[in-house]
Amino acid sequence: MAENNSSLLDVHDLKLHFRASAGIVQAVDGVNFQLNRNEAVVVLGESGCGKTSLAKALLRLLPRNVAEYSGEVYLGGEELMGLTDEEYRKQIRWVRMSMVPQAAMNALNPVLRVGDQVAEPMMIHAGIKKEEALAQARDMFSRVGVSADFLHRYAFELSGGMRQRVAIAMSLVTLPDLVVLDEPTSALDVLTQANIFNLLKRIKKEFEVSFILITHDIATSSELADRVAVMYAGQIVEVGDAESFFSAPLHPYAQKLMASVPRLRGDQELEFIIGKPPSLIDLPTGCRFAARCPRRFEKCDQDPPVFDMGNRRIVKCWLYEGN
Repeated sequence: MAENNSSLLDVHDLKLHFRASAGIVQAVDGVNFQLNRNEAVVVLGESGCGKTSLAKALLRLLPRNVAEYSGEVYLGGEELMGLTDEEYRKQIRWVRMSMVPQAAMNALNPVLRVGDQVAEPMMIHAGIKKEEALAQARDMFSRVGVSADFLHRYAFELSGGMRQRVAIAMSLVTLPDLVVLDEPTSALDVLTQANIFNLLKRIKKEFEVSFILITHDIATSSELADRVAVMYAGQIVEVGDAESFFSAPLHPYAQKLMASVPRLRGDQELEFIIGKPPSLIDLPTGCRFAARCPRRFEKCDQDPPVFDMGNRRIVKCWLYEGN
């Protein structure tokens, strides 16, 4: 692979399949994308398209029923898939790459003080004593807008917004290169969502950290996005810079997603996508969006390749063959 000095994360043909009683769930099925340093990529898609499984594949947080886990993942030019689980735990997870999970209340241990939980990664990965780790946790709390008094509180004593800030502090305390955020504001009210996204924008600038934001909320994701990746039925079907994507998405699925978002200006009628996504156990041949696509034609019975549209913009759709 040709090394790109500005590239932080390169993912090639990443697959994560699970065994289930009904068959093999192809949750992540040949995903390709790139993330530069100090860049935020938003992964959009309907529920069940494989977004959270993608996060777990990157962090190697795998359940026991894995049927296939393969591909290439480069972080700062280092290939990660060849590392053993122990090497990955010591060298990568929560050292160079961390995660803010979907539900902060479930992510935080209810019987441990939140300060101890934020300090723990420093104690494990940096080998420092608890007093010093708590001091660094206190500093990180101040950076994310949490009072130092909260160090000694339990998760159930905090509001939803404060719990989310604690989870963000925990992900940043080891100063990783990359943070994966899985629906970080899904259970919060609109005002708290706005505050969290303002915090993330400030953190991105202050720490020069890269983000992968996984969400189905197009409106709020535009606040943070430098680039957008659209996921459908286990695959990335479009990637492009945020400005180009939000103004003129290419893939018919992405176009329908954008047409479903209310606008503050104009009287555009909202659209919806007919049907439902295919089962990840019984995926169709050819284009996976074809059964719901208003622009379907004969060639859609074949699986489309990824077409390079220039300027780091790609799309997986036969409409762009020859462009």
